[in-house]
Amino acid sequence: MRPVSAIVSVLLGAACCFFAGCFVGCGGTRGGSAAAGARAHDASTKGASASSKAARCAVTAVREFPHDPSAYTQGLFFSDGVLYESTGQYGESSLRTVSLESGEVLAETLLGDRFFGEGSVILDGSLYVLTWTEGQAFIYGPDLSYRRAVKYPREGWGLTTDGRRLIASDGSDWLYFMDKELNLLQALQVRLDGRPARLLNELEWIDGRIWANVYLSDLIYVINPSNGLVERVLDCSGLLPDSLRTPDTDVLNGIAFNPADGRIYLTGKNWPRLYEVSVPAL
Repeated sequence: MRPVSAIVSVLLGAACCFFAGCFVGCGGTRGGSAAAGARAHDASTKGASASSKAARCAVTAVREFPHDPSAYTQGLFFSDGVLYESTGQYGESSLRTVSLESGEVLAETLLGDRFFGEGSVILDGSLYVLTWTEGQAFIYGPDLSYRRAVKYPREGWGLTTDGRRLIASDGSDWLYFMDKELNLLQALQVRLDGRPARLLNELEWIDGRIWANVYLSDLIYVINPSNGLVERVLDCSGLLPDSLRTPDTDVLNGIAFNPADGRIYLTGKNWPRLYEVSVPAL
């Protein structure tokens, strides 16, 4: 588990960011099927952030599925109908394929005792998984066969793709767009109602937007990748009922979008359930 001392300052910043602005509501519903290395922040953000307020909406559980309660979920995604999950914790970090219906682990590979697994995604037939502070990312085949390691210059947190580039978070208010060799192409600052949106964690690309879990919260930010603005804040509080929580239950983390049917799934670290959810439409 990430030590609390390492994230207190950014947590306070994120809290200020969240409570500073007023939110407008959402209407309608969407069914569950529904740089040269430099930080290149789109200049349009500054003008838009002064007047744009993020819409705040609550998600609704549509169906629930079993989930391995020992899985410290760090990455979750579908590829060609297969559900992949990467997990963290030293000595326990893994990359696995999972049965949606039963929660059974179908195949698994361990990252090694000295690595803390983080976000994962497949791009052009290569499965990437980040590590937290070890300065490495690993590349596997879709069948979980090991290919190679690549140096990684930042903390690894979340990872997704827009189909052309890899997109990563590092627990700050920045997102990093990279090529398939993990070379930095662009860095984008994320802002919520004009303020830095910190603690961005697990990521998912859905309908042209980047969805980001906000660490230590029940919130998901829906981010416009062209300007870094948070357009919507999804409130997932109450998704996992108190009756299913134990001392090992940790925070919401894990967003998976199945492009085959448009369904969206959420889970958390050491959660015993995974949920298909319905998200209100704007």
